[in-house]
Amino acid sequence: MAIYNLTVNSKKVKVDVEDDMPLLWVVRDVVGLKGTKFGCGMALCGACTVHLDGQPARSCQTPISSVGKNAKITTIEGIGDVKLHAIQQAWIEEQVPQCGYCQSGQIMSAVALLKTNANPNDQDIDAAMSGNLCRCGTYDRIRKAIHRAAEAIKVEEKGIGKR
Repeated sequence: MAIYNLTVNSKKVKVDVEDDMPLLWVVRDVVGLKGTKFGCGMALCGACTVHLDGQPARSCQTPISSVGKNAKITTIEGIGDVKLHAIQQAWIEEQVPQCGYCQSGQIMSAVALLKTNANPNDQDIDAAMSGNLCRCGTYDRIRKAIHRAAEAIKVEEKGIGKR
């Protein structure tokens, strides 16, 4: 067992776990944040997506020992803790979720996309989201929601509509 001092959703946490424990289980079972899901266990479906230093990462195949000592881990619980993130709001407005199982991973990948590309086209979205599988097939809604969120973020950044 080893002690790791982590920053999860802007909060410092100390965990005592095996070096080879996947980050997914650290986040879910040790830290207690259940929003990140186990899907395939092989980093193929994207249900386990979290952000490591702002970049999407598949937590089911990321051993805790590979996470830097000063790494910032963001889970689905950390992106809309004060108010809904534009992606979360767009997900609701476009009625994206069906069964909901893949949604936390989908949302985390979409947030990362919009951080690096404020105006993605359909091909950009398809490429960024290609590692996230949705068994319900809501890919068209996901694409629409990402476009909607991109527009909402632009409006918010310009201060339009703020009072």
